[in-house]
Amino acid sequence: MRQRRAILSKTYLAAVLLIMYIPIALVIVYSFNQNRISSVWNGFSWRWYAELFRDRAMWSALWNSVFLGVAASISAAVIGSLAATGLGRAKLPGAGVMSYIAILPIMIPEIVVGMVSLAFFALLALPFGMLTLVIAHTAMCIPYSFIMVKARLEGIDKSYVEAAKDLGAGEWRAFYDITLPLIMPAVVSSILISFAMSFDDVIVSVFVTGVNTNTLPIRIYTQMKVGVTPKTNAMCTLLFAATIALVLISAAVSRPRNARAKSKKAV
Repeated sequence: MRQRRAILSKTYLAAVLLIMYIPIALVIVYSFNQNRISSVWNGFSWRWYAELFRDRAMWSALWNSVFLGVAASISAAVIGSLAATGLGRAKLPGAGVMSYIAILPIMIPEIVVGMVSLAFFALLALPFGMLTLVIAHTAMCIPYSFIMVKARLEGIDKSYVEAAKDLGAGEWRAFYDITLPLIMPAVVSSILISFAMSFDDVIVSVFVTGVNTNTLPIRIYTQMKVGVTPKTNAMCTLLFAATIALVLISAAVSRPRNARAKSKKAV
């Protein structure tokens, strides 16, 4: 019985991994396709990578997406962390309701968020472009930071902050020396999630972007109207390779720390 369960578990895991990674593998393979039609293989070629590196508009869109993701994720992390910390300390009567309101944008369809953002920026007469993109994406990403930091704060012993205050630390000093280091893992995680959400967004960006401001997802989406060439596959392959490289670097950097921690425990 246990053997059968183990076989079923491994089979299920293998099926999930295949479903996840077969499309990525096909994108990588067809990025080397000589034919303009992505689904028709016509021989190995570096043609589309050469064209990609000559496409300034594509790289400009990529840079805009990276800048937008970094700006929105950091802004959302600051606002969401301060909101979660302040709401936890304020002890207001309606704190529970305010927490639900803070995470409400996650439950609202993105098309509604995009339309509301469009109307709001038009009302303020803000020129559509990178500024409106950053504001809209920051508002979209704040709930992720709020949720993660709030969950982290609930697991922190409040006696640490009280002890710091007893020793003469003020509110900001106690936050900077005690609370911030303890919530930093949640803050970093929220930045990474927010960056991924911002970098991948199409729907909200379509409503608030300007004529001369283009992000990579929007450019790829607009190219689908005239047909996606393997050049898009080449860009996706490079992004996938960059992601794998960052994961490997992160693992290599954290491994010595884990080894030192294990050695200290052993001693």
